[in-house]
Amino acid sequence: MFLGGFDEMDPFIVAEPMITGYCIQMSRVIVVGDGIVGLSTALALLSRGADVLVLGAQGSEAAASWGNAGHIAVEQVEPLASFSNVISLPRRLFTFGGPAAFPARAAEHWLPFGVRMLWASSGRRFDAGRLALAGLAARALPSWRELVRELGAPELLLESGHHVVWEGHAGYERGLARWQARNTGGAEFRNLLPEELAEVSGLISRPLAGGIHFDGTASISSHLDLRQALLRAIELRGGRVQFERVHRLADLDADKIVVCAGIGSADLIRQHSWVTVPLIAERGYHIEGVAQDWPREMPPVVFEDRSIIATRFADRLRVAGFVEFSSAERPPDQRKFDALHRHCDQLGIALEGAESWMGARPTLPDYLPALGRIPGDSRIFYAFGHQHLGLTLGPATAQIMAGLMLDEDPAIDLRTFDLVRFG
Repeated sequence: MFLGGFDEMDPFIVAEPMITGYCIQMSRVIVVGDGIVGLSTALALLSRGADVLVLGAQGSEAAASWGNAGHIAVEQVEPLASFSNVISLPRRLFTFGGPAAFPARAAEHWLPFGVRMLWASSGRRFDAGRLALAGLAARALPSWRELVRELGAPELLLESGHHVVWEGHAGYERGLARWQARNTGGAEFRNLLPEELAEVSGLISRPLAGGIHFDGTASISSHLDLRQALLRAIELRGGRVQFERVHRLADLDADKIVVCAGIGSADLIRQHSWVTVPLIAERGYHIEGVAQDWPREMPPVVFEDRSIIATRFADRLRVAGFVEFSSAERPPDQRKFDALHRHCDQLGIALEGAESWMGARPTLPDYLPALGRIPGDSRIFYAFGHQHLGLTLGPATAQIMAGLMLDEDPAIDLRTFDLVRFG
């Protein structure tokens, strides 16, 4: 049995003895996973008086939480499991220069996932998913504001929105029409002002046909600073973090356990329960380097014609893209990195000392996260499968899960996110 991490202690602590004179029991909790969901959940549990140990197998660089574009995408309230996305898929394939890749050698992973995604894309299921996702997204920015206040680091959250631009006039008209037809939750957009469009155009070597600016979205200033602030806050509140891989939930000794291990969550849940976990690694790629001419105050810029996003962090610019349906274990596809470099070259974006990264987004076929408790085992909870929205929904998920685990009312209907939806 795993016993490490919890100190020998009286299981009861006195809460405000000079005033109330009563005792409450401290829950011993293990959080499995050190991404944004896991660390935020650990902090939320600590703030509610739990004794928390985080077990993180991936370290500081590999988790998908730390390799994304830093965009808090509250505008993305429509699940990607939709008939419109299925219909548009052929022209978006990597083979034809698009962002979506289905490697032949990984067909055993993406074929069954694709069948389930088709099932989840029906009108009724899509509408239910959109309603559920919108409810989570509405909590995102308030939860982020609360988190950075608790961390004492308000500079981590940049509420400057983001730009979406197009190079071709036809693409601009089609893209604008698509956004006008979409539900964007609490975010709103407007046409870029002439000076804003000129500013973005001045950073690249190709003319832009037009663009829009989203208000109500946000980004983070630094993944590294965010992670360090979370780890520091967990330590200051008496929590512990250990970097070791968990192989079996049954080996963990705690009152409650929450699985927030991203793509690694599926195996842990499967070997412990009968529930179906159709999780796939939806792999994303980025390149990052020093970009002297890219303004620090520039919000994230989506080049929608190319399905890439460029975000400035400190003195470095990160250019991210691609959705590759595969397994987490397969090595990166160098062609994706080459394509990102090619996009940068065509746009005239120079990245000095560019480095490459690939990570696996944990994605379920209906593009909704898995939030809940394992049937038949009251100790085991789970929070994973946030696909492209792990950073966006991490702090909100943490508040929901901490409340659920400590028998508070989560104030949200979690049935839509329960794994039993997959049979």
